[in-house]
Amino acid sequence: MGFYLTPRELPVPKDPSFVRSPVINAKLRRNYSSGRNGDGGSGEWTEEIEYLDESGSVIYSGKGIRSVEPGLDDHVMVGELKKPFLNASAVAKIVEVLKRWKWGPELETQLDKLQFVPNMTHITQALKLTKDSDTSLSLFQWAKRQSWYSPSEDCYVMLFDELNQNRDFDGIQSLFDEMVRDSTNNGICSFSAYNRVIQYLAKAEKLEVSFYCFKKIQDSGCKIDTLTYNSLITLFLNKGLPYKAFEIYGSMEAVGCSLDMSTYGLMIPNLAKSGRLDAAFKLFQEMKERNFRPDFNIFSSLVDSMGKAGRLDTSMKVYMEMQGYGLRPSATMYVSLIESYAKAGKLDTALRLWDEMKKAGFRPNFGLYTLIVESHAKSGKLDIAMSAFTDMEKAGFLPTPSTYSCLLEMHAATGQVDSAMKLYNSMMNAGLRPGLSTYTALLTLLANKKLVDVAAKILLEMKAMGFSVDVSASDVLMVYIKDGSVDLALRWLRFMGSSGIRTNNFIIRQLFESCMKNGLYESAKPLLETYVNSAAKVDLILYTSILAHLVRCQEDENEKHLMSILSATKHKAHGFMCGLFTGPEQRKQPVLSFVREFFQGIDYELEEGAARFFVNVLLNYLVLMGQINRARCIWKVAYENKLFPKAIVFDQHIAWSLDVRNLSVGAALIAVVHTLHRFRKRMLYYGVVPRRIKLVTGPTLKIVVAQILSSVESPFEVSKVVLRAPGDSVMEWFKKPIVQQFLLNEIPSRSDILMHRLNTLFPSSAPEIRSLSPPKPLIAGRAM
Repeated sequence: MGFYLTPRELPVPKDPSFVRSPVINAKLRRNYSSGRNGDGGSGEWTEEIEYLDESGSVIYSGKGIRSVEPGLDDHVMVGELKKPFLNASAVAKIVEVLKRWKWGPELETQLDKLQFVPNMTHITQALKLTKDSDTSLSLFQWAKRQSWYSPSEDCYVMLFDELNQNRDFDGIQSLFDEMVRDSTNNGICSFSAYNRVIQYLAKAEKLEVSFYCFKKIQDSGCKIDTLTYNSLITLFLNKGLPYKAFEIYGSMEAVGCSLDMSTYGLMIPNLAKSGRLDAAFKLFQEMKERNFRPDFNIFSSLVDSMGKAGRLDTSMKVYMEMQGYGLRPSATMYVSLIESYAKAGKLDTALRLWDEMKKAGFRPNFGLYTLIVESHAKSGKLDIAMSAFTDMEKAGFLPTPSTYSCLLEMHAATGQVDSAMKLYNSMMNAGLRPGLSTYTALLTLLANKKLVDVAAKILLEMKAMGFSVDVSASDVLMVYIKDGSVDLALRWLRFMGSSGIRTNNFIIRQLFESCMKNGLYESAKPLLETYVNSAAKVDLILYTSILAHLVRCQEDENEKHLMSILSATKHKAHGFMCGLFTGPEQRKQPVLSFVREFFQGIDYELEEGAARFFVNVLLNYLVLMGQINRARCIWKVAYENKLFPKAIVFDQHIAWSLDVRNLSVGAALIAVVHTLHRFRKRMLYYGVVPRRIKLVTGPTLKIVVAQILSSVESPFEVSKVVLRAPGDSVMEWFKKPIVQQFLLNEIPSRSDILMHRLNTLFPSSAPEIRSLSPPKPLIAGRAM
């Protein structure tokens, strides 16, 4: 058919009963305006065509409208005129095809048959009118394969919008990769489309995909806008990855992207919360310089973070600045500020903010009441603490055991028994179960106040509550022991025994030593027996301390008790002591061998100090008992075992010396006599005479040693801490018979000489000093 008519253009005859078809030349053929005809005929039509209306009237007469070849012509022929194909008509035709065929090969076939050549404007407009993402993608993919295709950012934007609307994020990623390849090949940067992709993915919380797209865009060198950066920062913050968000922010700064209000609102609070306070405050200052108005969230985060970091001045400055902006502090901000100042010990400011908070109409919460009470209590401001505590109870808050404990401790520290007991009773009446710290504080207070009966009542209540009371009871016992209240300690120990409460061996020993110190020997022995029977081992130091009490004892009755206590120790040293005072027949060996055997059994690595202590006290005891020969054996063996390695020093022919500064009085006397006897043998038998001989006594033993030697007219001169004499003078002195007798026989053991400095040497066992009167003249060479 060589022409076509629309329904309104059909020719209608004047006579309705006759229908006449227009006469067409049989030779007429279809010709295309492009001039391409299948049989090589002419491209012109000469037939006049009349177009009639419905009534048969001619509305137009002229050459026919020729059709065009699909896909090649972009116009139609109206007679001899080329009439451009209207964009609206082209878009409508494309949309019509899309609606009918949707997608698939058939759609592409129909698109290929379009009677005009589309362009990217037609495609863009058609995409706007197409609401189905699959159809839109099919049209776009078809257009990309056409020769007239050119990259269009608008097309990508519309496609991304449709995919996002349909929540097709896999499709977005796939199209994004395609867009990147398209842009790379054509050297075009699709700014809007790129940024829109990241925003959509970030909003959908597709973290990995959005970051992948972000890095792709960065690598391509395309610009990223502020909104996109904000979307990524928000995503990472919401995912709990603040440091990754800060990395994105760093990229933003590096490329010089300007920050908007949203960026400041995101970064400042999160930088502050993560501890990067300087960076947060710098952004805060920058924000104000750019005339952005900080919101409440920014102020709140800075106040809170600065306060918790101890930067109280900055926190208060921001707080005051916020009020200058007309913003009202919230209850949370008040709580944060008060906590910061209270924990920093600035209680005056905390209390001022506390009052300000209540005037603003905010009701302090439980935690804030607790903080105010405990912080003021711990700082000793009990009046304020108790006032806040009362307000707390009136407000309907039940204080915790820790709050009670805190108040109790402070009242205990100040010795306020009545207030502490009132708090304890209040706690019990409230049905609260006191904690271990509460009981400990209260028991310590009662123990210090020597309220034994009340302490016993509290301890039994503590036991009834299910607590293990052994340690607490022992702590009370130690309070009495350290205070020197031995009677109360013994009374408390009896209460513990009657209540089935046990203590440890360390405390039993402490109480035993306190009884010994106070001369309560009858009470001390049962304690020692308890200590020994509980498999505790009496060490050499404890045995020696008992022996030291015996050395100082003045009454026969007490001596009997002390000897009984020594026997109760069951220590090997007591067997040695007993054997030392028996005869050789009973010992079945000489005294020197017996002493050497005992000292060989001492573990010097562990007990060297204890062994020195034992030798010092034992020599005191032997001298007092007149057992000088035995005492000389003890000193000889002790020196052989190097318990006093620096006591005797031989410096060839220059100087010989004896150092007795670390010895007891008895040990010093024995050491002087025994050592001078050694010096005499060496000088007389071997002919070795040093230039000088020194006896280093120190200020404590100087008088005792000097008086003993003066009784036999020694050549030693007394200085501050040393007795010294030339070697020749000593040699002549040694030749005197009276000196030989003095050095070989027993030395005087007058108690006045031995005991006048004993209390200084043994301060741990403090009996009365036997005599402070000056010693009487000694008779040389005879034991007294």
